Amino acid sequence: LNQVCESRLPPLEPERVPLLDDSHVAMSVNLDACIQCGLCVRACREVQVNDVIGMAGRGHNSYPTFDMADPMGASSCVACGECVQACPTGALMPSTVVDDAQVGDSGDYDEEIKSVCPFCGVGCQVSLKVKDNKIKFVEGINGPANEGRLCVKGRFGFDYIHHDHRLTKPLIRRSDAPPKGLNVDPSNWSEFFREASWDEALNFAAGGLNDLKAEKGGRSVAGFGSAKCTNEEAYLFQKIIRQGFGHNNVDHCTRLCHASSVAALMENVGSAAVTATFNEIENADVAIVIGANPIENHPVAATYFKQFTKRGGKLIVMDPRGQALKRFASHMLQFRPGADVSMLNAIMHVIVEEGLYDKQYIEAHTENWEAEKAHLKDFSPEKMSAICGIDAEMLRDVARTFAGAKAGMIFWGMGVSQHIHGTDNSRCLISLALMTGQVGRPGSGLHPLRGQNNVQGASDAGMIPMFLPDYQSVTDDGVRSAFTEVWGSEDFSSEKGLTVTEIMDAVHDGDIHGMYILGENPAMSDPDVEHARDALAKLRHLVVQDIFITETANYADVILPASAFAEKSGTVTNTNRQVQMGRAAVSPPGEAREDWWIEVELAKRLGLNWTYTDPSQVFNEMALNMRSLDNITWERLMVENAVTYPSLSADDPGQAIVFAEGFPRKEGRAKFTPASLIAPDDVPDAEYPMILTTGRQLEHWHTGSMTRRSKVLDTVEPEANCSLHPKTLRALGVAAGGHVRLTTKRGSILVMARADRSVSEDMVFLPFTFVEAAANILTNSAVDPYGKIPEFKFSAVKVEAADGSQIAAE
Repeated sequence: LNQVCESRLPPLEPERVPLLDDSHVAMSVNLDACIQCGLCVRACREVQVNDVIGMAGRGHNSYPTFDMADPMGASSCVACGECVQACPTGALMPSTVVDDAQVGDSGDYDEEIKSVCPFCGVGCQVSLKVKDNKIKFVEGINGPANEGRLCVKGRFGFDYIHHDHRLTKPLIRRSDAPPKGLNVDPSNWSEFFREASWDEALNFAAGGLNDLKAEKGGRSVAGFGSAKCTNEEAYLFQKIIRQGFGHNNVDHCTRLCHASSVAALMENVGSAAVTATFNEIENADVAIVIGANPIENHPVAATYFKQFTKRGGKLIVMDPRGQALKRFASHMLQFRPGADVSMLNAIMHVIVEEGLYDKQYIEAHTENWEAEKAHLKDFSPEKMSAICGIDAEMLRDVARTFAGAKAGMIFWGMGVSQHIHGTDNSRCLISLALMTGQVGRPGSGLHPLRGQNNVQGASDAGMIPMFLPDYQSVTDDGVRSAFTEVWGSEDFSSEKGLTVTEIMDAVHDGDIHGMYILGENPAMSDPDVEHARDALAKLRHLVVQDIFITETANYADVILPASAFAEKSGTVTNTNRQVQMGRAAVSPPGEAREDWWIEVELAKRLGLNWTYTDPSQVFNEMALNMRSLDNITWERLMVENAVTYPSLSADDPGQAIVFAEGFPRKEGRAKFTPASLIAPDDVPDAEYPMILTTGRQLEHWHTGSMTRRSKVLDTVEPEANCSLHPKTLRALGVAAGGHVRLTTKRGSILVMARADRSVSEDMVFLPFTFVEAAANILTNSAVDPYGKIPEFKFSAVKVEAADGSQIAAE
């Protein structure tokens, strides 16, 4: 071809620059294909704002390099894969595309299906590249939340759906099975369960629940649904419990993450969703991030926060643990754990004292201001500094900075909500936004960053014990009548139902004897988890619907094999209030079925006259009593992929900002609710002198049932671990990577310890993903009195060096 296929320039010197780099489990580097375009550098530096990739050398000899010319796998790369998607030549490729010689073709796939990431609440839209009924690799597409970006889970964490542990046939517990306990090997379950046909399994599942209803009444059965389900599946689940058993004992993981935020928002704003999308930070000049670690927990949202600071925005980060956003922050407040109210009230005290509040906004849009103002008089920064550990002048500077913002946003996470005073924490944030007039305008608003991919949608759909869909109270006769008319059924209880932890207590009390659990894993996620496991073991009849034999499924009497996100179609709603269409890309394995189909077939056997044949029919029914879905149709979502609610017309993409003209409360006014100081329930003492806090890691998701079955994610983060300050480790005589024993009043675990300077010397951080060192063996079940959320973020703990015999034994 007359040298058309050969470069006119000399090759890179292989002795000086390794052309092939396969050191990273997720990505392959082949610099022989690099054209020095620099798109990978820009993707890393400008889009993800990670600053890992740079260019080394000069002229023709320039080439991309990671950190200080490290192999990719040894660098500080977080594996977001933005560089891979940006690379036009194949110099950077997903490892699933290349062979052992690092040769492959990213265009070799059968079809491309648009869907939505199943992990966090950001709701990134993805393109699933399918080959031979398997997902070969994933790219980000231009969705309203992610604009093409993804994180390590969203790009490289989908292979769990093809794992050997997938359930492929219904299972029924053997009559000669060992006693119920956490004792089933997911790869060798035959000692405990036997395979069954769908008819036998569904009849057995429904029969046991029907028997309990006939013998002990409908209240003897309760349900846990999942925020991993679609909106349609969540709606059907709450309908099964209410229509089939006549009560409201139905809940899901919102009780364990943002229930206190929802309680405060409903009370003071009249809505249980964010007032502005996180993308609105682009129009802000000041933002607060408190009790959230978005770089690890909401990585794509974090890219917008980091870009915001690069444009000159002031980022105020408040977190007892310390975190990666610190290097982007104009103000870093590493306050004492559990001292949120003292710190926030001190900030608001300054705003009142110095007259920095928005008097015109307060008079026009709020109520109870005088009570709030009077309450704050006792919270001077000088007085509160001794409690929260933040210097008084820093508190004053933060108050002036936020009050002086032209547009300010407040973001918070489970570090705010997972306390016995979580509702009070959220009340303070709402009051701070209201007194400065930072709601209802571009670049302003309140945004609790929702955790699960569909926890907003599942809550909207009514899978909570005190509300029907769209947060309509179960105690309102007119509301219940509207739903029973659509359902064609008799009325159900007007009494608020039991929450997740209350249901487990009711099992121990002998009031609940059967449960239907869909995609939830309380045997790992509940506080004081041995209490929950004992409750599951006591149940007479437990129906579990899931894609794996989870820790909870260990206790099941019947297991119904369900579908993963890429195996079904349906809508999900993200933290931004964006209703998005997920689409099936591959078939479920074996005889596994879509969750909505299983729910319908089970409901029929429970005596309900359900005739759904497609999830679109469920969505249409939901829209009859959910004003949030006005102007949003299934057909529209199939075309547009996403619509933000509220949508004011059939061609309105939705309102990113709400409450500009008032609030959905009486007289259209938001409310100030003063918050007082409440100590944590389980305070340190001489026996348990340190503070335990729990949370997520970048590579893993909640109880690990999905991410620990992903090759990339589990390879990057394979071992249970905790984080301690280096000085604490030295005092214990433990080297980084050694093991410690963590003990609380509930239990004890052995775990590997990492040195982490961002953790204060009296604190230990423990991820809750690893069953072999389950964090919730240690956590406290005390709950916030309003949101009924457990205090996962604060437990008194004893930390000891583990000796060799302990390590060998466990």
